[in-house]
Amino acid sequence: MVLPDKLKLLASGLAVVAAVALFYVLGDSSALVRALVVVVGVIVAAGIALTSEPGRAVWQFALATRTEVRKVVWPTRRETAQSTMIVILMVLVVGIYLWLLDALSFWAIYDLALGLG
Repeated sequence: MVLPDKLKLLASGLAVVAAVALFYVLGDSSALVRALVVVVGVIVAAGIALTSEPGRAVWQFALATRTEVRKVVWPTRRETAQSTMIVILMVLVVGIYLWLLDALSFWAIYDLALGLG
């Protein structure tokens, strides 16, 4: 990363810090104005950051991610409902199994402890 890119990223960070500081300086103003100051500061910071090489790389990654998400074959409503029911059923079965295992273990240990005592 070259020096101008580092300066751009530093300026971007300073823009966010300045926006947050201004948020607290404007403590008597309405919450809407204070929130807008932070939002504008973050947008300005993002704009500055996107002009650097790392910022452009992040933007390209975001675009590639969007393209990959479009390739996903999403399940139908019926497939989702069936999968959800299977998961709920398996959770119940495993829960009952663990409860029985715990109860049997408690019973065995309780009887052993009373038998030895």
